[in-house]
Amino acid sequence: QVQLVESGGGLVQPGGSLRLSCAVSGSTRDIIKMGWYRQAPGKQRELVAVINIGGSTNYADSVKGRFTISRDNVKNTMSLQMNSLIPEDTAVYYCNIRRLFKEYWGQGTQVTVSS
Repeated sequence: QVQLVESGGGLVQPGGSLRLSCAVSGSTRDIIKMGWYRQAPGKQRELVAVINIGGSTNYADSVKGRFTISRDNVKNTMSLQMNSLIPEDTAVYYCNIRRLFKEYWGQGTQVTVSS
């Protein structure tokens, strides 16, 4: 089993920055990709950013140029640096790990962008 623990959520002003972190434990040998998802009130969960096993990344159009996903293979963590935040970024953000046959989710961390 893979266990994910997220941190870094909170309240931030529009235009501000926030950094989310996901600590990964358990078996990681067959991980295919790691990513961040978010779910705003009344909306479906959507992919925000993904980093693949080879290191390539993909971003939702709404966050391109503002968010950066990264991983630290030594510390076994994944991060999402969020800059130039706007109210539309308000959501619960989830860390996701995909292994060969299963996927795992963190508990979610609330990000609120408001003045």
